[in-house]
Amino acid sequence: MRRDGDRSGDATFALLFTVMLTIAAGNTALQSVLPALGRSLGVRDAEVALAFSISALLWVLAAPFWAHRSHRHGRRAMIQLGLAGYAISLTLCGAFLVAGINGWIGGAAAFALFILGRMIYGVLGAAAPPAVQALVASRTTRDERTKALTLLASAFGLGTILGPALAPYLVLGHVGPVAIGLAGPGFVFALFGVAMLIAVLRRLPDDRPAPYGTDTDDAHGAATAYPSIGGQSSGASVTAATASPGARIGMFDARIRGWTVAGLVMAHAQAMTGQVIGFLVIDRLALPPAEALGPTGLVLMMGAGAALLAQWGLIPLLNLRPRALVLVGLALAAAGTLLTGRATTLPSIATAYALASLGFGFVRPGFTAGSSLAVGPELQASVAGKVTSISGAGFVLGPSLGVALYGVAVPLPYTVAGLACALLLVLGWRGLHDA
Repeated sequence: MRRDGDRSGDATFALLFTVMLTIAAGNTALQSVLPALGRSLGVRDAEVALAFSISALLWVLAAPFWAHRSHRHGRRAMIQLGLAGYAISLTLCGAFLVAGINGWIGGAAAFALFILGRMIYGVLGAAAPPAVQALVASRTTRDERTKALTLLASAFGLGTILGPALAPYLVLGHVGPVAIGLAGPGFVFALFGVAMLIAVLRRLPDDRPAPYGTDTDDAHGAATAYPSIGGQSSGASVTAATASPGARIGMFDARIRGWTVAGLVMAHAQAMTGQVIGFLVIDRLALPPAEALGPTGLVLMMGAGAALLAQWGLIPLLNLRPRALVLVGLALAAAGTLLTGRATTLPSIATAYALASLGFGFVRPGFTAGSSLAVGPELQASVAGKVTSISGAGFVLGPSLGVALYGVAVPLPYTVAGLACALLLVLGWRGLHDA
């Protein structure tokens, strides 16, 4: 970020990076403990999936709304709103879960209230990421902007690793006579959210109305996909935040149809297999719910790490074209998901899930780049918006679909995902073409 004769620009960027990291880590930490919590409270698996499906749906709907208002109402105000919603949501979710853990209310009632708490996160939490993007964009030159926003987007990817990694260590004991247990990560990350909110209040200047110079009048943020386990950045939000608004293109326009279909299949396959991985660990290893958090966190960490390895290491090294990225990714994802459904030990589950995540890590930037290269400069912002919507859409229907299939047979969501990726691989071999 641009300096003003000191290190204030770097400090501001570090703060904003931490805001994005905190939002992603808190969400994925809570997601990683929910299967064990649901089982311990006697809640149906479908209700656990519904909690995140509703939150993701509201995020997808609210993110564009907030992205268009950060310039008008001030970026700091939107960041504050997002962090406040994040902290309030996690606090309420933790309180409702504690009520269920201690038997003050039934498990079904606790989860119904938990879903209400998640709705606050879905609606208000989506306000922060586009405002953070816009603030970074407004403080960088055009040449610096893409690099800065790409680094900022990586915070979500790091959060998907840190959240599940930290969650097992945040399970708390008793506070007096009240058992906290698996609700602990919710409360701890709520405190992180409050700390970030205080830091933003103290360190970021109020920018309403925003007096931008002529070189930063076009600085804006973009809707960001729902931060979920395995949902690493595709780069689409960076494109949308740096491209000038132009003409619009349909989701299934002939120029991008093959790429968007690949993205939709991949997003749903990733979401539905990721949602049930916690249940798979519990059932395959025959663990009591309270003992499943560590193994589940390990599996999720390996999956998120493999996806980041693809996007940060292997893709730049191999320098593959979009078609090759998608095809290689689908092959790896098909093999990994099919193997995950058959795995029966912790090492085999973790390895197979990491292989599947590695494949998804190839597909996501592949279909993003393929869509972008298929159209001209005037459609870049519109295509980026479609890609972001696709990435988020998978986490609306995918979790519930995965749990429904899991209820029929334990390996079924992984078998369906693997076969879908394999079929798409065959179709893509003939139908996908680099621009």
